[in-house]
Amino acid sequence: MSTTQSERLRGLLEPLVSARDLDLEEVEVTPAGRRRVLRVVVDSDDGVQLDTCAELSRDISQTLDDTDAMGQTPYVLEVTSPGAERPLTEPRHYRRATGRLMRARLTDGDELVARIITVDDEGLDLEVPGVKGRKPTARRLAFEEISKARVEIEFNRKPADKAVGEGDESKEEA
Repeated sequence: MSTTQSERLRGLLEPLVSARDLDLEEVEVTPAGRRRVLRVVVDSDDGVQLDTCAELSRDISQTLDDTDAMGQTPYVLEVTSPGAERPLTEPRHYRRATGRLMRARLTDGDELVARIITVDDEGLDLEVPGVKGRKPTARRLAFEEISKARVEIEFNRKPADKAVGEGDESKEEA
């Protein structure tokens, strides 16, 4: 897709996405036989509900029909949220992944797997799992030190520790 078309589509779709308190993460047009696929990826701090994607898809479809931004070639519209193993490229992505395990390739060539504990404007505080029975260690990582990162899928993830007094349903009421 040309930069001009990408910029035009982004400019056209951004207000529709923002109106639903979502972030427009990606706009991608790819050929698929005689058609094209327009993939619009949206996200928010609270995730994206299926109903929200469906409503947004109808709005986007109507806007595209009204403006003829996709031209005369048939296309399929997909409105989706990022996948479970989404790349982490913006500070907001790391913030949304707080508590999750990530795999990062660092600018010095090293690779790191660690749990995101907190995120601020400069970088991340991480918990690096211990090896062979050792305790986890804390590590601070600046965004500039990360060349590539993505969330790691955990199948046997232990539940996060609850805050004091939070979720104590097992206690009997007096």
